[in-house]
Amino acid sequence: MSRIEGRFKQLAKQGRTALIPYIVAGDPAQDVTVPLMHQLVESGADMIEVGVAFSDPMAEGPVIQLAHERALASHTSLGSVLTMVQAFRETDATTPVLLMGYANPVMHMGYAAFADAACAAGVDGVITVDIPPEEVDEINSELQRVGIDNIFLVAPTTPEERIAQIAARASGFIYYVSLKGVTGAGNLDTKEVASRLELIRKHSDLPVAVGFGIKDAASAAAVATVADGVVVGSALVDTLAQAFAAGDDQAVALGSAGKLLQQIHLGIANAAS
Repeated sequence: MSRIEGRFKQLAKQGRTALIPYIVAGDPAQDVTVPLMHQLVESGADMIEVGVAFSDPMAEGPVIQLAHERALASHTSLGSVLTMVQAFRETDATTPVLLMGYANPVMHMGYAAFADAACAAGVDGVITVDIPPEEVDEINSELQRVGIDNIFLVAPTTPEERIAQIAARASGFIYYVSLKGVTGAGNLDTKEVASRLELIRKHSDLPVAVGFGIKDAASAAAVATVADGVVVGSALVDTLAQAFAAGDDQAVALGSAGKLLQQIHLGIANAAS
């Protein structure tokens, strides 16, 4: 059983929805990332989604695009992200860690080499935004070889036939993108999300996490009533960026991010009670 599967089963027994914060590794500097990951766990994170900086992050809105730019300016690479995860694992062997990124750096490293390096670092799941299910078999076989879950995105516009294709190849959980467009955009329609999750669950027994558009405790609580996991990205990344831009030192900036996550964690908990 993977750490991801185990964590979802543990939370299901407790009647809780998973809280999954997203950060960009190396934003604004490489030495911030590992302390930030530990801060997020202390503040209620059940899993951590770590973005791998890329020069053309097409799925991201302005907030996360800027985070990718800052991470690249700090010379963050796929290799250095794996080193950060390995450092996190030195004192946290239980929190699932997911990498979210784009195909080019992984293909450049080579699927087999990437799978081996990610496994050695302690990565539990991978989300590769721009590899469609029709082209995923090669990387899927390498990830399966080392016990890493391959997590797929489902959009509001994904037809049912394609959902079935994705469900047949996915492991760990399915990531439902709750809004059309890029990260951080628009307002959530919880009824629409619930309807789409019902359709996904017709084709898969995997947990379904929802992201894009979850900005605060209220929106997280609303989604938590229908989803198995809630992903918080742009709001968290923006809070951290604003703190550093205001001249806060690292401890204060991480505390600001932790406070936001604590509020969201409380919102999710209240939704379950």
